Amino acid sequence: QVQLVESGGGLVQAGGSLRLSCAASGGTFSRFAMGWFRQAPGKERELVAATRWIGDNAFSADYADSVKGRATIFRYNARNAMDLQMNGLKPEDTAVYYCAAWLRPNYRDTVDYWGQGTQVTVSS
Repeated sequence: QVQLVESGGGLVQAGGSLRLSCAASGGTFSRFAMGWFRQAPGKERELVAATRWIGDNAFSADYADSVKGRATIFRYNARNAMDLQMNGLKPEDTAVYYCAAWLRPNYRDTVDYWGQGTQVTVSS
């Protein structure tokens, strides 16, 4: 049974940084897409950053405009894990962040697995 477990959320002041982690178990995603979504209160869940497998041990990363330049996604195939480093946090980054995984190289279709989410709160 595949499980995605997030960690690293918390309360941070505006301008600060956080690093979210996602550990996958029960399956191998070394050739599949993984990414991060977030959902703020009263808003729809949105894609923040995602990685596409492009061959060998390489991934291509894409970012939402709202986090571009402030977020970096890291894949660690050896331990089936992924991180999201976010800098220059803003109050509008406050949301529950979800790890997501697909059973395909590209992330453009329906997510196959979700984590339980981790809360990120940015105070002004």
